[in-house]
Amino acid sequence: MMEWVFESQRDLLGREAGWPRLGLRAMMGFGVCAAMLLMGTVMPARADDATASQRPQILRDVGIDQNLNQQIPLDLTFRDETGKTVQLRQYFGKKPVVLSLVYFGCPMLCTMVEDGLLQSLKQISFSAGEQFEVLTVSFDPHDTAEIAAAKKELYVGLYGRPRSAEGWHFLTGDESSIRALTKAAGFRYAYDPQSGQFAHATAIMVLTPQGKLARYFYGIQYPPGALRLSLVEASREKIGSPVDAILLFCCAYNPATGKYGLLVSRLLMIAGGLTVLTIGGLVLMLSRTHQHAQV
Repeated sequence: MMEWVFESQRDLLGREAGWPRLGLRAMMGFGVCAAMLLMGTVMPARADDATASQRPQILRDVGIDQNLNQQIPLDLTFRDETGKTVQLRQYFGKKPVVLSLVYFGCPMLCTMVEDGLLQSLKQISFSAGEQFEVLTVSFDPHDTAEIAAAKKELYVGLYGRPRSAEGWHFLTGDESSIRALTKAAGFRYAYDPQSGQFAHATAIMVLTPQGKLARYFYGIQYPPGALRLSLVEASREKIGSPVDAILLFCCAYNPATGKYGLLVSRLLMIAGGLTVLTIGGLVLMLSRTHQHAQV
């Protein structure tokens, strides 16, 4: 994600002659990039960052650790979208696997995770069900097979590849299986009984055909080229290197106080301010450039 941000900025700044033609879309894009850069400085860069102690209480134990080369337990049982009991090993053995951990009732980032994954998968030549498998597993033990089936119908339909129904699986399970899988994957989350929602961070993982964690992609957008390469490497049982963790947290909004968690509210306020300042600066620069051009 951060590589894409820096590339976007170099692309905009490098076109000196094109400033007057950038338009509102480019200015907005630059503002968003600047806000994303700020997110990278405010949010903890690594799971063991000292600023973790400054998070809202519910986020203290939330994060995603890179358990590279960790074997996930393939004998764990879940339910597929038809309600049938399955073992994880049924999806391993021959192909690499993309794993996304979400919960289907999430009102915020989980949908963005799945949408980001969908967009990345649509941009690579490999297809789910042929060169790799996709496992979308809910970490909410109350999610049902009926909800999983609805999610599968939606995303498989949007994906549109011939064998996608055979290669993209939506699983639900009980508390013990969920905890064992998330622990192995390094996925730490917390349940908020007041809101009935989960606090969690966002990422997808790529696993080898034997079920070892090979690569982590943080956030809600996953570069298609890097994802394709990680699938190739994982298919050869190659384990990737740790990457910088830019954590995006999904945390409940409190309607009684009208506030987000401390860290999130600061992020939104500062990022919004920076976006406004960036756009204002660009408008001023465009105005001056236009005046010079008239002279």
